[in-house]
Formats: sequence, structure tokens, C-alpha cells
Amino acid sequence: MRCWQRVAAAALTLGAALGVTGCGYHELGTATHLPANVQTLAVPMFVSKVQAYNTEAVFTRAVVRELNTRTSYRVLVGVNAKDASKDADAVLRGTILQETVSPLTYDSLSGQTSSYLVMVTASVQLVAQDGKVLYTNDAFVWREQYQSTEALSQFVQEDGFAVRRMGRDFAEALVSEMLEGLQ
Repeated sequence: MRCWQRVAAAALTLGAALGVTGCGYHELGTATHLPANVQTLAVPMFVSKVQAYNTEAVFTRAVVRELNTRTSYRVLVGVNAKDASKDADAVLRGTILQETVSPLTYDSLSGQTSSYLVMVTASVQLVAQDGKVLYTNDAFVWREQYQSTEALSQFVQEDGFAVRRMGRDFAEALVSEMLEGLQ
């Protein structure tokens, strides 16, 4: 056998071996690390340990929307936290632990804050009906920046919009971690 024939044979053998073992790539949502018997997920309203208004509701809705969009699981919404484990194969519980709003940049002329950083820390746990923890993250942190307006007469409170954007991004990252095992 000539040198180039040996190289070609080796390349074919390597290619075949890679084809058999797979390359690690998969279609989004198909590499779930949840047990096959989990078909129904209950998502009770997240609990809030902060005084910020409505963050837990925004984050819960965003997670439910993301689960409905990206998975084929039946998602039970608005379930009482106590009854959730009776009706579902697994329950996703979340707690908003901390929410802070910090000035980020200042207008050098007026001295007023021109943008803020909102940071939310949550604890999230997915538990099977038998009590087995399928996913947990006790310090899931998400941040979002938003701008403030300069003129008080034109002031529009944007932090609600920022929290909704943050909830959407939080939900995308959370569902990815849960399903794809990216922890």
C-alpha cells in the first residue's frame, strides 16, 4: 500500500469512528437530561423574598412561555404549590432572593443617573414526583441595564420593561440549563 493510500484509509477509518460515536452536536431541546417519564411539569408562581413589585410573576410567566415554546412537556400553570406534585411528573419552583437596582452611568452635565443596572438572584429547583432533585441552582443571577430619561416631564419608568426583558433572558438561560445540562 502506498503512503497516500494508508493516509486515505486512516482518514476513512477515523471518519467512520466519528460517525459511530457522534460528534456531540444535537438539535436544540433533544439532549434533555430529564428522565423520559417526565411528561408534565408544574410551574407554581415563583416566591418573592424581595419588596420589588411583580418580578416573581414576570419571571414565572417567562419560564412557562419558554417551556411551552421549546419543549413538548405539558406545562401546568397557576398550580397551588402544595398541589403541584399531585398533578405533575415534576415541579419547577423558583424563589426571587434578591433584586437590586444600582446606578450605572451618570450624565456629566446634570449629575443625574442616566442608566441603571437591575440584578436579580433566584433559587430554582426542579423536583420529580418521587422527590428526586432533577435540577437545582441556588444562585441563578441575571442582570439587565436600562436607561432613564433626563427630563422629569418626560419621565417614563422603564424598570418594568427591563424586568420583562430580564425575565425573558432569564427564562431562556434557565430552560437551557435544565434541558441541556449546561450547569
